[in-house]
Amino acid sequence: MAGIALESFFIVLREGLEALLVIAALSAFLLRAGEGHRRRALAWGAGLALIASIVMAWIFMIFFDGAHDDLTEAIVMGIAAALMLYVSGWLWLRQNPAVWNRYLQRQADRALAADAPWMLAGIAFLAVFREGAETILFLHAVIGDAAHGFQAMLAGLLAAIFALGIIYAVMTRLALQLPLRPVFMATSAILFLLGLRFIGQAMLELQEIGAVSYTDIGLPAWAVQAGFNPTIEAIAMQLVLLFGAGLGAVLHARNRPRGSGHSQDNARTPRTEAA
Repeated sequence: MAGIALESFFIVLREGLEALLVIAALSAFLLRAGEGHRRRALAWGAGLALIASIVMAWIFMIFFDGAHDDLTEAIVMGIAAALMLYVSGWLWLRQNPAVWNRYLQRQADRALAADAPWMLAGIAFLAVFREGAETILFLHAVIGDAAHGFQAMLAGLLAAIFALGIIYAVMTRLALQLPLRPVFMATSAILFLLGLRFIGQAMLELQEIGAVSYTDIGLPAWAVQAGFNPTIEAIAMQLVLLFGAGLGAVLHARNRPRGSGHSQDNARTPRTEAA
């Protein structure tokens, strides 16, 4: 039974780490920016995604014999990538503490844009949902017909959740010790890079159903195993987005008033909360 527990642990840790990275980064940003109460939206999104994952796994088992649908995954990952790239740019434009404080003052008690709660919940939902149903199916396959397999799987599942919880706590605690600008920039970079990766994975799903051509460029095996799309089509799309983001950052830096960025890097924003 130790083998089932260990395999379950690594499945949940591997599948959950990417979703946790998104949620922890956003949670850390909200805490450091004094908007910790907005984390409820993340919790709602993640919770609904877990329920949706169970339902989707059941549908896959009953109607698709446990096989996932490539088009559905491509759509989910495409939407998730779009949200992540949008929020990444939104954060980048507000990395200056002075700009963020002026933004808070303009928004008064709303603190974030009117659509921010559903956007935060949407990112959390999609980050968890895209892994959730697949994880449940993997765990079901691990148990198989082994006697007492459920108990061993449950032990591995709980251990992985505990490990992910520690990672989450460390990320959010560390964010409270950092100046505001690095937290904004790090969160923006994490979301942008994951958005690019999701674009590559969405392209791969479309390539598997023949909707997009597949031209392999021979990436190393470790890169492919890590989830990178080894095709010209996906990399070209990612380079276009990368170029657009870089151009936008340069134009934003040129248009920013001189001397506006560095004097308040260590400023504390209102209502900073403890984790």
